Amino acid sequence: MAVMAIFIIGADILLLWSLEPIIRFAMKNSKFNILLLFRLKNTILFLMGIVFLPISCKGQEKNFKVETVFEENTPATYPNVGANQTSNYLKLLRNKKVGVVANQTSVIFNPQSFIYKQEYYDQETKTYKQKQVQQWNFSKHTHLIDSLLSHNINITKVFAPEHGFRGSADAGEIIKDDKDTKTGLPIISIYGNNKKPTAAQMQDIDVMIFDIQDVGARFYTYISTLHYVMEACAEAGITLLILDRPNPNIHYIDGPILEEPYKSFVGLHPVPVVHGMTIAEYAQMINGEKWLENGKQCNIEIIKVENYNRTTPYSLPIKPSPNLPNDQAIHLYPSLCFFEGTPLSEGRGTEMQFQIFGAPNLPKNLYPFTFTPQPKEGAKNPKFNGQLCYGKDLRTEEKLNHLNLEWLIEAYEATGKMNSFFTPFFTKLAGTKKLQEQIESGFTYREIRATWLNDLKEYDAMRKTYLLYE
Repeated sequence: MAVMAIFIIGADILLLWSLEPIIRFAMKNSKFNILLLFRLKNTILFLMGIVFLPISCKGQEKNFKVETVFEENTPATYPNVGANQTSNYLKLLRNKKVGVVANQTSVIFNPQSFIYKQEYYDQETKTYKQKQVQQWNFSKHTHLIDSLLSHNINITKVFAPEHGFRGSADAGEIIKDDKDTKTGLPIISIYGNNKKPTAAQMQDIDVMIFDIQDVGARFYTYISTLHYVMEACAEAGITLLILDRPNPNIHYIDGPILEEPYKSFVGLHPVPVVHGMTIAEYAQMINGEKWLENGKQCNIEIIKVENYNRTTPYSLPIKPSPNLPNDQAIHLYPSLCFFEGTPLSEGRGTEMQFQIFGAPNLPKNLYPFTFTPQPKEGAKNPKFNGQLCYGKDLRTEEKLNHLNLEWLIEAYEATGKMNSFFTPFFTKLAGTKKLQEQIESGFTYREIRATWLNDLKEYDAMRKTYLLYE
């Protein structure tokens, strides 16, 4: 469009320039001749300036160039998960009958690197510089089960946690035993009535593998599944091989410590809401603190994540459960999951799960954002199905370094502090009755968090004994 405009203006200039002698002659005896000729001259100069200014500036303008180089099998500078390191664990599985605890996240990645050479303007030095940006594509992957079978490992059965082997079931949905259509392997549910592998189910297993992506929250049930699998292995005298993966919320610890009377499958251990450990580190803590029944300990082997520490950013290539679709949801999950113990929606039944919250009865003037939950994968019958909800959109919220209770407190106050705001499930999520009592008593977030600090310090000191990464 800009080129077309310049072309038209240029044509007008040429026309005016060619007509100037004729106009000058015609106006020789006009009383307006001086004024009109002056304006004509200035008009031509002005239009010429419009045309040639961009041309002259173009010589000084620096084009921003981005050169993309596609490289496959680049030397690993990304967090290399335990499952990828086949040479480190296949030797432990040869000539063994193997059980596997797995779901849709249990994959071996074939990472591809995209390197961008990008020019940019440095404001400090007033010069143009070049930087290299590397991004990874993890879309190509092989499921752990398929990889093990391709290496002739004898898998006897697969155990599936909450959400099932394919990771598509609703939260809390009963998972039934099944058979994998691709491999024909039996899939045994260890969620619902059968949370712990039975002695009979463990009989034809020599070694068990645990490879599931966690997100670092106490109420995310995969660590409870880990507990019961460790217990079953300890009782059967079977080694548990843990293929470790990064924790996307490893950068902080926060929340109240779970109290013994409030133990459940959404909280089995005296740890804070955000525990700050990988799944393998957590397993070491379960062992070391003797949290298994009767103080038993499980023999564990760990394949650590390579190129990883506690400050390494990690974007999950595969969503760990149906309602955690992206990094933002995963980072907000520890804070927004508390809404599951209230009458408010945390976004299930939308494409913004755990990135929004709301309800039909929140005041419109305080919560102008709207959404309408509908049935979808992972939320067959969402809260407020088909109803217009008013709430808050947190999709652009910065990554948290602490639990955010302010959203919860504000919503509680906005509903008129109704007696039915907190359900019994809220106490299970919190792991204590105190949090509800503090909010109902008008405590601020800072006042509430101050009551956790001593317990968090004690937990942090205990946790450091079991850490694998700096």
